[in-house]
Amino acid sequence: MAIATTSQFWTSRLNGEDPASPAVPRNNEVFSVTGSGASASGGDWVVTDARYSLTPAVGSYTILACISYGVTDPDNGEVLMALDNGTYRVEVQATGNIQTLRLVGATTVETEYLDLKMLNDEPVPVVLRLTLDASGNARLYMREIIEDDDAEIHYLSVTGSASTSREIAWGNNTGTVNWSTVYVSKHGAFGPDELAPSDFATDTLIRMALSIVQTIKDSQRMYLKTHLDDSQIRYGFDVSSEMISRTPAPIVNVLLRGIDSPIFAALGGGEVDQSYEVLIYVITRGTNYENAFRTGLNIIGEIFDEVYTTTGLKGTTDSLNEYSLELDHKMNNEHLTCVHLLTLTYDRRINMRRR
Repeated sequence: MAIATTSQFWTSRLNGEDPASPAVPRNNEVFSVTGSGASASGGDWVVTDARYSLTPAVGSYTILACISYGVTDPDNGEVLMALDNGTYRVEVQATGNIQTLRLVGATTVETEYLDLKMLNDEPVPVVLRLTLDASGNARLYMREIIEDDDAEIHYLSVTGSASTSREIAWGNNTGTVNWSTVYVSKHGAFGPDELAPSDFATDTLIRMALSIVQTIKDSQRMYLKTHLDDSQIRYGFDVSSEMISRTPAPIVNVLLRGIDSPIFAALGGGEVDQSYEVLIYVITRGTNYENAFRTGLNIIGEIFDEVYTTTGLKGTTDSLNEYSLELDHKMNNEHLTCVHLLTLTYDRRINMRRR
């Protein structure tokens, strides 16, 4: 995982306006256009014959679009989105129907049923995220889902084909496509858990909570690398006993419980100070309670050592200010599961101008 840093963000954000004249030009790069078949309608940028592009530096890119088909469907093979880094190229193409799209690189794969337009011609916007990294690895995420409820991977992957011309491009020359939203980042190939459409969500859930999950996964400390695999270290949307029982112990659940911003650090709210409360649960089981307790304490101790020495170290922008530890105790003879809780309080100064 390569979570976007505070200097990596959406370099273009369009929400239905003219791509050559964005409504909020600050930190919002303008697209070049070929063709003139496009206009604003119903909050969308409706394209019949126009293509929009940027020429980025060599590297990795992300384009996120929310689209639906209008009255006329694009032709089979119509290129809707393309990323080309000068070495590799990947495209999202129409298939001539309203159910599927095609991801085309060195090989070609087709999406699941997307339902880009209802049979009565009512649009059904679908969120698509296309990424390409410097090594040519490309992914197409559908509806911002990485895994579904059955833990099935919900994205397509290909290796890019040979480059034609370095660009980030979108649009269509056939059919009618309603482009509700188009976001672009030239800073990297970011999945849904690495850069969210909302800067607030990125600053909170991703840069704070999910980055701590990744920090624990990447640790080389003894218990963290030998007693847990990545599936046992997760963000804990659900920390109920029913969910815990589905995963073999030990388990590490990270949870962002609250955010507070009592002080704006700059007039007009250009920068704000935010306080985050992060909970880290360590759940262990043992042949007796003493073993579960000691194993859990060793694991949570290594987690504390790792996050304490690698996060919250920038005194002016990112500080770890407080921590507390709640150690579980045995309740009855059948109580062989131990749950320790580490609570961390971070303060961060956030730039609010890139929204």
